[in-house]
Amino acid sequence: MTETQELLIPGTYARLAPDRPAIVMASTGETVTYAQLEERSIRFARALRSRGLRAGDHIAILMENNRPFLEICWAAQRSGLYYTAINRHFKTGEVQHVLRDCGAVALVSSEEMSEVVESLDLAGISVRVSATGSLPGFEKYGDVLRSESADPLDDEVEGREMLYSGGTTGFPKGVRKPWPGTFFGDPACAPVLIARGLVRNGWREDVVYLSPAPLYHASPLVFSMSWHRLGGTVVVMESFDARRCLELIERYKVTDAQFVPTMFVRMLKLPKDVRERYDMSSLREVVHGAAPCPVAVKQQMMDWWGPIIHEYYSGTEDVGASAISPEEWLSHRGSVGRPMQECHIVGENGEELPPGEVGVVYFAGGRAFEYHNDPEKTASITNDKGWRTLGDMGYLDEEGYLYLTDRKAFMIISGGVNIYPQETENLLIGHPAVVDAAVIGVPDDEMGEAVKAVVQLTEPDAASSELEAELIEFCRTELAAFKCPRTVDFVASLPRDPNGKLYKRRLRDGYWAGRESRLV
Repeated sequence: MTETQELLIPGTYARLAPDRPAIVMASTGETVTYAQLEERSIRFARALRSRGLRAGDHIAILMENNRPFLEICWAAQRSGLYYTAINRHFKTGEVQHVLRDCGAVALVSSEEMSEVVESLDLAGISVRVSATGSLPGFEKYGDVLRSESADPLDDEVEGREMLYSGGTTGFPKGVRKPWPGTFFGDPACAPVLIARGLVRNGWREDVVYLSPAPLYHASPLVFSMSWHRLGGTVVVMESFDARRCLELIERYKVTDAQFVPTMFVRMLKLPKDVRERYDMSSLREVVHGAAPCPVAVKQQMMDWWGPIIHEYYSGTEDVGASAISPEEWLSHRGSVGRPMQECHIVGENGEELPPGEVGVVYFAGGRAFEYHNDPEKTASITNDKGWRTLGDMGYLDEEGYLYLTDRKAFMIISGGVNIYPQETENLLIGHPAVVDAAVIGVPDDEMGEAVKAVVQLTEPDAASSELEAELIEFCRTELAAFKCPRTVDFVASLPRDPNGKLYKRRLRDGYWAGRESRLV
């Protein structure tokens, strides 16, 4: 089959190969065939429509990786909805902000999320469905499906994900991309073009794709749904475990997978006899992104799995991207590849820098987007030439390969997750023992960066290991654990100028001294 013969939608495979597995849950082996995926997503799309949702409306999804997750996403996709998958580790206040900010009129959650869900104000959410188990005030997913027809909607149109990145002002920001609004499977719409971009070496319908990360993140969600447009089987890990990952690759003869560098590190730390116990020969193409991969780690993975590891650099915002093949990387170690859009390195005074000089990485082009309800933040990433930036530092070599040398201003990337520290700083400063606080990323061999709080106390003599533990727990009661400091250092004062500006780079320099790059 070629792209011109059939629409790139799951229904194509429901007709041509109805019993082909579309989804396999790693821990249980529970399987959803293409016929089942098609029927369930149609029935749920009809349920949303019958409950008042129309194309362009918004649905939120708050749950763990489970069997219905992708069924629900496909229901939203085929009925023209925006859908927001919320980080399941968010605390109540964070979830509440996302629900209000995105304007969701429907929420799908699960019994596992009951503690958070039951403390939410859902007055504005008219449609509530529990995908697994039961939740007070929620319809059960199975009951909802049984109440609807399996005939597709007459006006199926493409929807779009709207996911939230961390917010520098304290709350996550929604990355809103243009609503496609075209017919379901339109070859010219962005979701279909993204799927077609996965086909590097000819069409392959025997793909078995391993998704080891949470589906509320952009890449796992978009890659999984893209492989469904191409007829692949998606094996979903409920949570990542290094040994289990190797078992799954061997058991399901996984051909394609996507990882973050932290997962590579954890697999490499397995005993040698364990790593050699499993057959990796089915793997054809592995992709990694989300965070820079240490050169030594990537080389070890190449030595183990062979030259099949591709890398990409991008962001949820899609302002620009680069990619590098295994062969290119071996001759340009440390590079994230040649940019796919026109790329410029800009100095402190706005001047464009020559090859080899480090500055802020800007792109001309990229896809349209806006930070939802935040026009100032949207405008802030664009310079006077119309170029846009993710805020990363780097340089281009003479051949046009991009190398990253530092993080976005103040942002922490830990285990492939973006963490913006101001929210945590604001919380810490509210503690009675704290007069000032800065949260930074410090080197961590496994996670890339670890979250550290540097704190100035009201009473300097109060510094102790007990107070450190108290401050960490204080953060964990209000924020998702990944945003909270793992360690706290106490200082006499933080480096601020007279007008209050914090010289955070100066603070970080002490922890990164002796390293050629700010990337672990």
